[in-house]
Amino acid sequence: MFVSSRTRVFWIYCAVLLLKCCWEAVTAQLSYSVSEEVNPGTSVGNIAKDLHLNLQSLETRMFQIVSGSKKKYFDVNVKTGVLYVSERIDREELCAKAAKCSVNVEAVINEPLNLYRLEVTILDINDNEPVFSEKVQSLNIAESTLPGVKFGLIEATDSDVGKNGVNTYKLSANDHFSLEIHKGGDSVSADLVLQKPLDRELDSVMKLTLTAVDGGNPARSGTSQIIINVLDNNDNPPVFSKSLQKVQLPENSPSGSTVIVLNATDADEGLNREIEYSLRKKGQDSILDLFQIDPETGAISVKGKIDYEESPAFEIHAQASDKGQPPMSAHCKVLVEVVDLNDNAPEITVTSLLGTVREDAKVGTAIALVSVLDRDGGRNGEVEAGITGESPFKLETNYKNYYSLVVNGPLDRETQSLYNVTIAAGDEGTPPLSSTSVVTVYVSDVNDNPPRFPEPLINVYVKENSPYGEVIRRVTAGDDDIDQNGQVTYSLLPSNTDSLPVTTMININSETGDLVSLQSFNYEELKTFRFQVQATDSGVPPLSSNVTVNVFILDENDNSPAILPPYSEHGSVNSESVPYSAEAGYFVAKIRAVDADSGYNALLSYHLSEPKGNNLFRIGTSTGEIRTKRRMSDNDLKTHPLLVLVSDNGEAPLSATVSIEVVVLESSADIQTQFRHVPIKDDSFSDLNLYLLVAIVSVSVIFLLSLITLIAVRCHRTDGSFSRYSAPMITTHPDGSWSYSKSTQQYDVCFSSDTLKSDVVVFPAPFPPVDAELISINGGETFTRTQTLPTKEKVRT
Repeated sequence: MFVSSRTRVFWIYCAVLLLKCCWEAVTAQLSYSVSEEVNPGTSVGNIAKDLHLNLQSLETRMFQIVSGSKKKYFDVNVKTGVLYVSERIDREELCAKAAKCSVNVEAVINEPLNLYRLEVTILDINDNEPVFSEKVQSLNIAESTLPGVKFGLIEATDSDVGKNGVNTYKLSANDHFSLEIHKGGDSVSADLVLQKPLDRELDSVMKLTLTAVDGGNPARSGTSQIIINVLDNNDNPPVFSKSLQKVQLPENSPSGSTVIVLNATDADEGLNREIEYSLRKKGQDSILDLFQIDPETGAISVKGKIDYEESPAFEIHAQASDKGQPPMSAHCKVLVEVVDLNDNAPEITVTSLLGTVREDAKVGTAIALVSVLDRDGGRNGEVEAGITGESPFKLETNYKNYYSLVVNGPLDRETQSLYNVTIAAGDEGTPPLSSTSVVTVYVSDVNDNPPRFPEPLINVYVKENSPYGEVIRRVTAGDDDIDQNGQVTYSLLPSNTDSLPVTTMININSETGDLVSLQSFNYEELKTFRFQVQATDSGVPPLSSNVTVNVFILDENDNSPAILPPYSEHGSVNSESVPYSAEAGYFVAKIRAVDADSGYNALLSYHLSEPKGNNLFRIGTSTGEIRTKRRMSDNDLKTHPLLVLVSDNGEAPLSATVSIEVVVLESSADIQTQFRHVPIKDDSFSDLNLYLLVAIVSVSVIFLLSLITLIAVRCHRTDGSFSRYSAPMITTHPDGSWSYSKSTQQYDVCFSSDTLKSDVVVFPAPFPPVDAELISINGGETFTRTQTLPTKEKVRT
């Protein structure tokens, strides 16, 4: 009872194991069968149904059949999912005499990519009849030959296999001979057997018909004629020790190697006993090319190249003939089994699925199908394949020696756009053989890089009054992508500058990035503005990046000095009086002027144009104060016309003039000018006093704010885009004047030593201060100038 239970458990385990193997075989691949020579378009099977695929998505997912052979025998209808024959199939051409003929194909579907292994077995049909290599066979038989002696016949061949191959032989009706059929595996042969003694005197030549019939339905046949020549007596034929012999022969055996030594004996005496060996001349042409026999020793040796892959076995028909008259012979069959050697390296075949692979391809994306075949048998034909070297790819096993080349890591076309993937395959023979194949994988571009500007901030300097339509700067951005993904176009982002759209001032060439001015700029109205340029590529979806452009307007000397009241009336002659007793340095008048420009273009200097020989008056170059140089003398004129020239410091300088007539009075009591007559007690508040008060208060406030700002900046500096222009600058001069600058303006404030006629003159400075000129005024009312030019930014003119 215990033994019975163990036996039952054992058989259950075997059944489960068998079912598991069968299930793995089914899930490994789909198998179909189709007969050869069917019409193109014949249905093989519905693979969409068998693979459980959605019929509506086959076309969009690019469902296709990939064949590893040179001819594409099968294809799929993406409308119906049916696998059909696309080309004529000849089993004999495809597989020759192989017992099983199959075509391996793979079905590929994308999104996601899946591979399916298909095996289509080609069924043989009886489309070939048996064929004899010789239509006429001749036999020489002595009349004394005893009944029962056998004579070998040339066999028929049939290109079909299995039951469609040669099945039997038939002999035409006669009184002396019959057939003995030999079947071994797929081989069917026949011997002619003498049934009744021959009589040469009655019939010296006999003609028989040998018919070979295959097993097809309906059966096909072929015939060969046998001519028997009846010879005179030679009592005993030679006899082989074995009529059928088997031997093994290593593949690639060198020429001359002995295969086997045949031995035959003859019971006769003398010449009738001497035996000569030979190979049958008819029906085995390929054998005669590969083997030879020594006529005396009976040794069969190698004559040609023995290749297991071309023919794993040979059937040699040999005969032994004596030298009697007539000669008698015997036949022997030698079956040679070729022993395979590892003389074939694996063959790698690559079928590309994708022309190029996108650089954003996911891990596992199939690129190509790889098949590795070894023509050797056994372990010599077992192969392993893999990828050598470092690469973002790997081989995945699909079925037996079929692989998929798939993505195994991130790809970046900008880093490497081409990979030479080396696939190596080796067999398990002794010694092992290997081969390699290089697959070139091209990586296609994906729009994964936005355009990039070389710097995040661009400063552009433009002179005021420059003509519109000029290119003030070219901005360029580079894109690491190629083709459409790397084509960059430029545009302006919407922005306003003091309620004025930037598009009314600047235009950009979308292809070159040239910035073109749309108007002539006036520094006195607009000193700086900023906008953003966007660079966009042509990829899908497009990528873009921005750069900020700061435009600085550079001041030009386009404004002449303007004389301030009370001397501003054009064409009028202003009059001032001086007492005759005035000492040297006596204050006569103060000329005030302003310039709408900035910097050196607004730095004014005063010059006095007097009649020749008159050296009574002088004017402060920077203050505009007219004073006497010396005391009056009796030789001096009573009236002195003076022409004051006020000029700026621009290139080229602009100027303005004012005429003053100075009258010398005998008594100081006669001087009635508004500047000198200052009542000690006057309740009225004059306009001049109001101007002076406002100016002094303004200057004081500005000075205090400047000091506070200077302290704040020194305590906490910021890194803004204009921080280098934010530090205030205060400069004192020997004549008592001082200058102040902050941000984009610098002011020069001048005070006179005469408290009665002191005024404030403010000079705006150019922008930016770092490129301004520094002026120092010495006690002799002359000035020196030191200018620092820009060293990094190029100013467009």
